Amino acid sequence: MSEPQKYTVMVVDDSKLNIEILVALLSDEYDIMVARDGQSALRIMRENVPDLVLLDIMMPKMDGIEVCRHMKADSVLRHVDVIFVTAMGEDFDEQHGLEVGAVDYITKPIRPSIVKLRVRNHLELRRIRRQLLQHNHELEEKVCQRTHEIQRIQDVTIECLASIAETRDPETGGHIQRTKHYVSLLLDKIMLQHPCCPDLTPEIAQMIVKSAPLHDIGKVGIPDSILLKPGKLTDEEFQIIKAHPYYGYKALHKAGGRLGSGSFLDVAADLSYTHHEKWDGSGYPRGLKGAQIPWSGRLMALADVYDALISRRSYKDSFSHQRAVEIISRGDGRTKPDHFDPVVLEAFMANHSMFEQISRRYSDEE
Repeated sequence: MSEPQKYTVMVVDDSKLNIEILVALLSDEYDIMVARDGQSALRIMRENVPDLVLLDIMMPKMDGIEVCRHMKADSVLRHVDVIFVTAMGEDFDEQHGLEVGAVDYITKPIRPSIVKLRVRNHLELRRIRRQLLQHNHELEEKVCQRTHEIQRIQDVTIECLASIAETRDPETGGHIQRTKHYVSLLLDKIMLQHPCCPDLTPEIAQMIVKSAPLHDIGKVGIPDSILLKPGKLTDEEFQIIKAHPYYGYKALHKAGGRLGSGSFLDVAADLSYTHHEKWDGSGYPRGLKGAQIPWSGRLMALADVYDALISRRSYKDSFSHQRAVEIISRGDGRTKPDHFDPVVLEAFMANHSMFEQISRRYSDEE
């Protein structure tokens, strides 16, 4: 087993005798460095950082107070403890020394036993501080690791749930990827234009993007005869389809309750429940209007409509990107600009070419 490394103590004094006294007193326990003036002391310390400095005040050229100030202004030396050892014994001298950053103040003539104890005590405190810093660093690493694990669990949970919806409806797979990226793009642009929006923080935005693939999870509650019907739905069948936002909300809200309020599943539940609501109040299932609709629902509403327009289905052909933009911005009888949050619509219109890039990157053919 190797011997523990000795602490290094630096003695700075313009008196050779004073240096010899302190070296003789401490060299049996510590490695000692010496300097006869402040400038030399700073140069030596920058090359070999000590654990503790015993510093005289009254020295030529640069006194001990100035040396201490230089040390405390240095990113490395500022962490080295300084004990003034000086003949300046007035109360205001001691106060001044402590104010510039020294941890202790010893007046000459020194008492050897007291000097040894104070040096030992301050080095022990330094050891404890180092241990605490190391312990805190290890705790931070563990917290980061645990946070990463939780995020992975969330991602895997979302992927698993989304794959269930995709299994029920094969046309959902590309749609899930595209709408997630549409929502992410819209969020980036909106938060750039409205950085101080109190209900759209970076944390909420991250959870919205993470939860976006779950917006259609409620379709698992829709019978196959309706969900997979190749032709146009009847009015009665459409009423059944319109229940899928509630089914998704119910399942996600119940699961989110096990995690406590504010979890990503709460955001997913709201997104599922409101992604067919419309800004003018004409949406379903609750007919929410304006700011009653959470950001997640407002964003997904536009992303969902755009993707439905550009996608080919068994009961309809796909529209071109340009035609989809025209329908969203001008309306076509079923869709009107009033259906969308004006802020979301503005972000879409300013960046719709990037929507087309996303649609090609995650096309159903791919």
